[in-house]
Amino acid sequence: MKAAAYAVAAGVVAAGAGAFVWMSNESSPTQALEQQWALVDRYCIDCHNDAEFTGDISFEGLSPNGVHADAEVWEAAIRKLRVGMMPPQGEAQPEPAARAAFLTALESALDAAAAAQPIASSHAVHRMNRVEYANAIRDLLDVEIDVVELLPSDGGDFGFDNIATALNTSPLLLERYLTAALRVSALAVGDTEAAPQAASYKIGVEVTQDRHMEGLPLGTRGGVQVQHYFPADAQYVFSGRLLRTVAEGYVGVEGQEIPHEFIVLLDGEKIHSAMVGGEQDHAVSGEDILSSRIEIDQRMTSPPVAVTAGPHNVAFTWVAKPTQEQNVWQPALRATQEAHNPAGLPRLETAGIEGPYNATGISNTPSRERVFVCQPASAAEEPACAEEIFSTLARRAFRRGVNNDDTAAPMKFFSDARSDGRNFDQSIGAGLARMLVSPSFLFRTEQDSADLPAGATHAITDTELASRLSFFLWSSIPDDELLNLAVDGRLREPPVLEAQVRRMIADQRSQALVENFTGQWLQLRNLEQRVIPDLLLFPDFDDNLRKAFRRETEMLFSSVLTEDKSVLELLTANYSFVNERLARHYGIDGVYGSRFRKVELEDENRWGLLGHGSVLALTSASSRTSPIIRGKYLVSNFLNNPPKAPPAVVPALEESAPVGRPSTVREQLERHRASPECNACHRNLDPLGFALEKFNAVGQWRETTREGLLIDSAGILADGTPVDGPVQLRAAMLSRPEVFAGAVTEKLLIYALGRGLEPADMPVVRGILRNAAEANYKLTSIILGVVDSLPFQMRTKPADTGALGTIAQTME
Repeated sequence: MKAAAYAVAAGVVAAGAGAFVWMSNESSPTQALEQQWALVDRYCIDCHNDAEFTGDISFEGLSPNGVHADAEVWEAAIRKLRVGMMPPQGEAQPEPAARAAFLTALESALDAAAAAQPIASSHAVHRMNRVEYANAIRDLLDVEIDVVELLPSDGGDFGFDNIATALNTSPLLLERYLTAALRVSALAVGDTEAAPQAASYKIGVEVTQDRHMEGLPLGTRGGVQVQHYFPADAQYVFSGRLLRTVAEGYVGVEGQEIPHEFIVLLDGEKIHSAMVGGEQDHAVSGEDILSSRIEIDQRMTSPPVAVTAGPHNVAFTWVAKPTQEQNVWQPALRATQEAHNPAGLPRLETAGIEGPYNATGISNTPSRERVFVCQPASAAEEPACAEEIFSTLARRAFRRGVNNDDTAAPMKFFSDARSDGRNFDQSIGAGLARMLVSPSFLFRTEQDSADLPAGATHAITDTELASRLSFFLWSSIPDDELLNLAVDGRLREPPVLEAQVRRMIADQRSQALVENFTGQWLQLRNLEQRVIPDLLLFPDFDDNLRKAFRRETEMLFSSVLTEDKSVLELLTANYSFVNERLARHYGIDGVYGSRFRKVELEDENRWGLLGHGSVLALTSASSRTSPIIRGKYLVSNFLNNPPKAPPAVVPALEESAPVGRPSTVREQLERHRASPECNACHRNLDPLGFALEKFNAVGQWRETTREGLLIDSAGILADGTPVDGPVQLRAAMLSRPEVFAGAVTEKLLIYALGRGLEPADMPVVRGILRNAAEANYKLTSIILGVVDSLPFQMRTKPADTGALGTIAQTME
């Protein structure tokens, strides 16, 4: 790791990886920019002046001496110049060497100004979002919770849901935190007095259940596997309920000539089975629908089963039939298509677990091992043991060293509970619940010295750095190794910090970075809500395929991250990760089963993210492709040049379709963009989308439309580069590797800092990129650069630091 030399003790901030230092002995950055300034007058000022104000930007009156004062304008100009969007096609263009010299000089001037006046984040508090809350509970107490059930969704900004200013606090949210704390503490400690409850796990109607599901035992088909937390050693009842739509009939077994075996497995052992379907069930269902439904429901409900407390894996599934009749049509890939069920198999809609009944005690669960680090031998030893328990938990929960003040509130709740007649374990649960609503747990806080003036930039403490690091890479609290180094004051040492970053990336918990970062940067979280293809046009599309899309992209990003590869491999990967369902969708032979595995891709069109079904389906309409959406997606996320918002009223694309004959989407778009107002944006977006036009709305390759019209995927990019298809588009993007790598770097820095970037942050991005370029833009080198940067390791003291006190008073 390249050390960012922060001479903080002496009050001097020297720019390291996050800032560019001008090294020329011949001229200053401003003087160098003055030598290149003629380019602005010759190629820019004719459109970007006070009168025309094209693009809401005017360079009139601006000078090399004041670029730092107009950093927002010039950073926007750099983005456009980097990808060749400006000057636009058809206008006079500077020579490539002149463009490069101007960009170098402009960036150097901005970087030098930023190095002279470094700034960092000034947020005093940063609430955990609900994903971070769930992960923190898991790592603190070894309890998995359904956070969607417990907490409302979080607000977002700048493309992410971990932005400090968007994570507001309300009375309703505080009430939900209290409810969650009580629920979590009961699960962690166990509760023999817990009232019986029914947990229901729903399986979506779009899930195809006629094949093996990943994670379930071989020899089964369909169903669902869940990890359920049992509060006590007791008896529990397990059940399954059939999907009853028009396709399956009102009972769920109509048309079932052959019975199927429904089974429930607890940690891999069968605890219940029932035969469902067959001629008798079919006949009875036609005579008395209500009685038949009740009888089958009872058959699919287990008798009480003894289960020990703690987490257990429970599977609700069907025994697979080893053969398939040959006198049937080729089965569809999706189980149901409107009112028809071609699979002819009963399917589960919900799985249920009820209990506890007749509790007998609480076994030594993983969470109890985390909580009960001691056991009092007598009542006299209880206070000391409780203090030890709470101090051990508080150190991890509050992410710093703790003292008696930190354990005072949990101890009071413990004492009050004991006085009320609750036993030792229950009283520990009361104190634990109190700890989980503490602002020190729910909020990441950073302190400023009272001796520093407002606006002063200073290093954060090692424990604050540990929290920033763990929430960046794990979306969770620091583990003991990281926290111990921080408490000892050694974490900031460059070799130690680099070793910790690499260790954390190698840890399984870094999957949180994969899922949360890609889920928002690439919008994979939106697959369920946005990718709903027309059932008649794409009858094989189901939820299994939708989930496979997301899994493929996450596995590629994870491979690049954990195997220390270049971020450019997200574009160039000649391999992917597929299971049988996804392989069949792509036309890849020789892949069988539900397990995802790495496969080589023979078709170059399918390489990298440009060939992923997740990206291609997200950027399509339900019935057709959308070059506009695809172009906007690529320009925004891969080239980091998001277009302006469209006009308030935009005619539908279908209005541009010719009358009386079929037409391609391209023809409709070309008619749509005929007006200059539309063409201003479309000329930068459409060519990228056209290059992917041979991928249909669900990411399958085609040469013609459904009507048999040939698809034209050729276009000219904003910089004048001709492209035809994804292979040439990829090559064009790779001709400027710093653009794609820079887009990833900016998104990672936003995600790591939990705030949007200011123009003054762009020199930091460029510094990270310069260092990463030496390692061919390895993703780990970019992450190390983010961690090593000034904004990540420092903060600026705000004028008002009373926010935390206000929150604390509210929650206390």
